[in-house]
Amino acid sequence: MIVVVGLAFEARIAEAPGVKVICSGNGKGLMPALTRAIRSGCEGLISFGVAGGLAPDLPPGTCIVASSILSGKTRLATDVRWSQKLLKTIPGAIHGMLLGVASPIANPDAKRSLHAATGAIAVDMESHVVAGVAAAHGLPMAAVRVITDPAMRALPKCALAAMRPDGTADIGAMIRSVLRRPRELPALLQTALDARAARATLLRGRQLLGPRLGLPDLGQLEFDVA
Repeated sequence: MIVVVGLAFEARIAEAPGVKVICSGNGKGLMPALTRAIRSGCEGLISFGVAGGLAPDLPPGTCIVASSILSGKTRLATDVRWSQKLLKTIPGAIHGMLLGVASPIANPDAKRSLHAATGAIAVDMESHVVAGVAAAHGLPMAAVRVITDPAMRALPKCALAAMRPDGTADIGAMIRSVLRRPRELPALLQTALDARAARATLLRGRQLLGPRLGLPDLGQLEFDVA
Protein backbone atom coordinates (compact mmCIF):
# COMPACT_ATOMS: atom_id res chain seq x y z
CA MET A 1 0.00 0.00 0.00
CA ILE A 2 1.36 3.42 -1.00
CA VAL A 3 -0.08 6.59 0.51
CA VAL A 4 0.73 9.94 -1.11
CA VAL A 5 0.48 13.15 0.90
CA GLY A 6 1.64 16.69 0.32
CA LEU A 7 2.51 17.82 3.84
CA ALA A 8 4.61 16.43 6.66
CA PHE A 9 1.78 16.41 9.23
CA GLU A 10 -0.35 14.34 6.80
CA ALA A 11 2.50 11.84 6.53
CA ARG A 12 2.60 11.43 10.31
CA ILE A 13 -1.14 10.71 10.36
CA ALA A 14 -0.94 8.22 7.47
CA GLU A 15 2.01 6.18 8.79
CA ALA A 16 1.37 2.54 9.74
CA PRO A 17 3.13 -0.83 9.46
CA GLY A 18 3.04 -2.10 5.89
CA VAL A 19 2.27 1.36 4.50
CA LYS A 20 4.73 3.27 2.32
CA VAL A 21 4.13 7.03 2.70
CA ILE A 22 5.43 9.43 0.07
CA CYS A 23 5.36 13.12 1.01
CA SER A 24 5.47 15.08 -2.21
CA GLY A 25 5.87 18.61 -0.83
CA ASN A 26 5.67 20.89 -3.85
CA GLY A 27 5.00 17.92 -6.14
CA LYS A 28 8.33 17.95 -7.96
CA GLY A 29 9.66 14.42 -8.29
CA LEU A 30 6.41 12.77 -7.21
CA MET A 31 5.91 10.78 -10.39
CA PRO A 32 9.39 9.16 -10.44
CA ALA A 33 9.21 8.57 -6.66
CA LEU A 34 5.90 6.76 -7.10
CA THR A 35 7.23 4.71 -10.00
CA ARG A 36 10.24 3.60 -7.95
CA ALA A 37 8.06 2.68 -4.98
CA ILE A 38 5.71 0.61 -7.14
CA ARG A 39 8.63 -1.53 -8.34
CA SER A 40 9.01 -2.81 -4.77
CA GLY A 41 5.44 -4.09 -4.80
CA CYS A 42 2.12 -2.32 -4.38
CA GLU A 43 -1.50 -3.38 -3.89
CA GLY A 44 -2.98 0.07 -4.34
CA LEU A 45 -2.39 3.83 -4.24
CA ILE A 46 -4.29 6.35 -2.15
CA SER A 47 -4.04 10.13 -2.12
CA PHE A 48 -4.59 11.31 1.45
CA GLY A 49 -4.61 14.71 3.11
CA VAL A 50 -6.14 18.16 2.95
CA ALA A 51 -7.63 20.03 0.01
CA GLY A 52 -8.88 23.46 -0.92
CA GLY A 53 -12.62 23.86 -1.20
CA LEU A 54 -14.16 24.77 -4.55
CA ALA A 55 -17.84 24.08 -3.88
CA PRO A 56 -19.19 26.97 -1.76
CA ASP A 57 -21.17 24.79 0.68
CA LEU A 58 -18.26 22.72 2.04
CA PRO A 59 -16.98 23.86 5.47
CA PRO A 60 -13.53 23.07 6.86
CA GLY A 61 -13.32 19.47 8.05
CA THR A 62 -15.54 18.08 5.28
CA CYS A 63 -14.19 14.73 4.08
CA ILE A 64 -14.30 14.01 0.35
CA VAL A 65 -13.88 10.60 -1.22
CA ALA A 66 -13.05 11.22 -4.87
CA SER A 67 -15.47 9.93 -7.49
CA SER A 68 -12.82 10.84 -10.09
CA ILE A 69 -9.83 13.14 -10.53
CA LEU A 70 -9.73 15.88 -13.17
CA SER A 71 -6.28 16.61 -14.59
CA GLY A 72 -6.47 19.28 -17.27
CA LYS A 73 -9.20 17.97 -19.56
CA THR A 74 -8.65 14.33 -18.59
CA ARG A 75 -10.95 12.66 -16.08
CA LEU A 76 -9.10 9.89 -14.26
CA ALA A 77 -10.86 6.97 -12.61
CA THR A 78 -10.96 5.95 -8.98
CA ASP A 79 -11.77 2.43 -7.85
CA VAL A 80 -15.51 2.05 -7.30
CA ARG A 81 -15.62 -0.51 -4.49
CA TRP A 82 -12.70 0.97 -2.61
CA SER A 83 -14.32 4.40 -2.78
CA GLN A 84 -17.67 3.01 -1.64
CA LYS A 85 -16.01 1.32 1.32
CA LEU A 86 -14.32 4.60 2.25
CA LEU A 87 -17.66 6.41 2.09
CA LYS A 88 -19.29 3.83 4.36
CA THR A 89 -16.39 3.89 6.84
CA ILE A 90 -15.88 7.65 7.29
CA PRO A 91 -18.93 9.35 8.85
CA GLY A 92 -20.16 12.33 6.86
CA ALA A 93 -17.86 11.74 3.89
CA ILE A 94 -19.17 12.94 0.54
CA HIS A 95 -18.50 11.69 -2.99
CA GLY A 96 -17.31 14.17 -5.60
CA MET A 97 -14.73 15.04 -8.23
CA LEU A 98 -11.33 16.45 -7.26
CA LEU A 99 -9.29 18.80 -9.43
CA GLY A 100 -5.51 18.36 -9.61
CA VAL A 101 -3.32 21.46 -9.93
CA ALA A 102 0.39 22.27 -9.84
CA SER A 103 0.24 25.13 -7.30
CA PRO A 104 -2.11 26.27 -4.50
CA ILE A 105 -5.37 28.02 -5.43
CA ALA A 106 -5.52 30.78 -2.82
CA ASN A 107 -8.03 33.28 -4.23
CA PRO A 108 -11.80 32.84 -3.67
CA ASP A 109 -12.62 34.20 -7.14
CA ALA A 110 -10.30 31.62 -8.71
CA LYS A 111 -11.93 28.87 -6.63
CA ARG A 112 -15.41 29.90 -7.75
CA SER A 113 -14.31 30.03 -11.38
CA LEU A 114 -12.76 26.56 -11.22
CA HIS A 115 -15.86 25.11 -9.60
CA ALA A 116 -18.11 26.63 -12.26
CA ALA A 117 -15.84 25.55 -15.12
CA THR A 118 -15.09 21.99 -14.00
CA GLY A 119 -17.73 20.86 -11.52
CA ALA A 120 -14.94 19.75 -9.16
CA ILE A 121 -15.74 20.29 -5.48
CA ALA A 122 -12.17 20.46 -4.13
CA VAL A 123 -8.61 20.90 -5.33
CA ASP A 124 -5.23 19.45 -4.37
CA MET A 125 -1.73 19.05 -5.80
CA GLU A 126 -1.19 15.28 -5.59
CA SER A 127 -4.30 13.30 -6.51
CA HIS A 128 -4.02 13.79 -10.27
CA VAL A 129 -0.43 12.52 -10.28
CA VAL A 130 -1.38 9.50 -8.16
CA ALA A 131 -4.33 8.70 -10.42
CA GLY A 132 -2.20 8.97 -13.57
CA VAL A 133 0.51 6.67 -12.22
CA ALA A 134 -2.09 4.18 -10.98
CA ALA A 135 -3.74 4.07 -14.41
CA ALA A 136 -0.38 3.57 -16.13
CA HIS A 137 0.44 0.59 -13.89
CA GLY A 138 -3.05 -0.93 -13.71
CA LEU A 139 -3.33 -0.39 -9.95
CA PRO A 140 -6.42 0.52 -7.91
CA MET A 141 -6.50 4.10 -6.73
CA ALA A 142 -8.58 6.10 -4.25
CA ALA A 143 -8.43 9.58 -2.75
CA VAL A 144 -9.49 10.84 0.68
CA ARG A 145 -9.21 14.60 1.05
CA VAL A 146 -10.45 16.94 3.78
CA ILE A 147 -11.31 20.60 3.24
CA THR A 148 -8.94 22.93 5.04
CA ASP A 149 -9.47 26.26 3.25
CA PRO A 150 -13.10 26.68 2.13
CA ALA A 151 -14.09 28.26 -1.15
CA MET A 152 -15.15 31.59 0.34
CA ARG A 153 -11.86 32.26 2.13
CA ALA A 154 -8.47 33.26 0.75
CA LEU A 155 -5.25 31.65 1.91
CA PRO A 156 -3.17 34.49 3.40
CA LYS A 157 0.25 35.06 1.90
CA CYS A 158 1.88 34.47 5.28
CA ALA A 159 0.43 30.92 5.33
CA LEU A 160 1.75 30.23 1.84
CA ALA A 161 5.15 31.61 2.87
CA ALA A 162 5.40 28.92 5.55
CA MET A 163 5.19 26.05 3.05
CA ARG A 164 8.62 24.52 2.39
CA PRO A 165 9.21 22.50 -0.82
CA ASP A 166 9.48 19.29 1.25
CA GLY A 167 6.06 19.72 2.87
CA THR A 168 7.27 20.91 6.28
CA ALA A 169 6.31 24.26 7.80
CA ASP A 170 8.76 27.16 8.05
CA ILE A 171 7.45 29.01 11.12
CA GLY A 172 10.21 31.62 10.90
CA ALA A 173 9.21 32.54 7.35
CA MET A 174 5.58 32.80 8.43
CA ILE A 175 6.42 35.13 11.32
CA ARG A 176 8.54 37.34 9.06
CA SER A 177 5.67 37.48 6.57
CA VAL A 178 3.19 38.46 9.30
CA LEU A 179 5.52 41.23 10.46
CA ARG A 180 5.54 42.58 6.91
CA ARG A 181 1.75 42.18 6.58
CA PRO A 182 0.24 42.53 10.08
CA ARG A 183 -3.25 42.96 8.63
CA GLU A 184 -3.12 39.30 7.62
CA LEU A 185 -2.98 38.11 11.23
CA PRO A 186 -6.78 37.61 11.64
CA ALA A 187 -6.89 35.63 8.38
CA LEU A 188 -3.93 33.55 9.54
CA LEU A 189 -5.69 32.74 12.82
CA GLN A 190 -8.79 31.67 10.88
CA THR A 191 -6.62 29.52 8.62
CA ALA A 192 -5.19 27.85 11.73
CA LEU A 193 -8.69 27.08 13.02
CA ASP A 194 -9.70 25.68 9.63
CA ALA A 195 -6.56 23.53 9.57
CA ARG A 196 -7.34 22.23 13.06
CA ALA A 197 -10.79 21.09 11.92
CA ALA A 198 -9.29 19.38 8.87
CA ARG A 199 -6.62 17.63 10.95
CA ALA A 200 -9.23 16.29 13.37
CA THR A 201 -11.21 14.77 10.49
CA LEU A 202 -8.06 13.26 8.98
CA LEU A 203 -7.10 11.67 12.29
CA ARG A 204 -10.56 10.23 12.84
CA GLY A 205 -10.75 8.90 9.29
CA ARG A 206 -7.30 7.33 9.47
CA GLN A 207 -8.18 5.52 12.69
CA LEU A 208 -11.39 4.17 11.20
CA LEU A 209 -9.79 2.98 7.94
CA GLY A 210 -7.28 0.68 9.59
CA PRO A 211 -3.88 -0.49 8.30
CA ARG A 212 -5.05 -1.11 4.70
CA LEU A 213 -6.87 2.25 4.48
CA GLY A 214 -10.06 0.50 3.45
CA LEU A 215 -8.58 -1.34 0.47
CA PRO A 216 -10.86 -4.34 -0.34
CA ASP A 217 -9.56 -7.72 -1.46
CA LEU A 218 -7.89 -7.47 -4.85
CA GLY A 219 -10.47 -9.73 -6.46
CA GLN A 220 -13.24 -7.24 -5.62
CA LEU A 221 -11.84 -4.17 -7.34
CA GLU A 222 -13.28 -2.31 -10.30
CA PHE A 223 -13.01 1.17 -11.73
CA ASP A 224 -15.30 4.05 -12.65
CA VAL A 225 -15.62 4.78 -16.34
CA ALA A 226 -13.81 8.06 -16.93
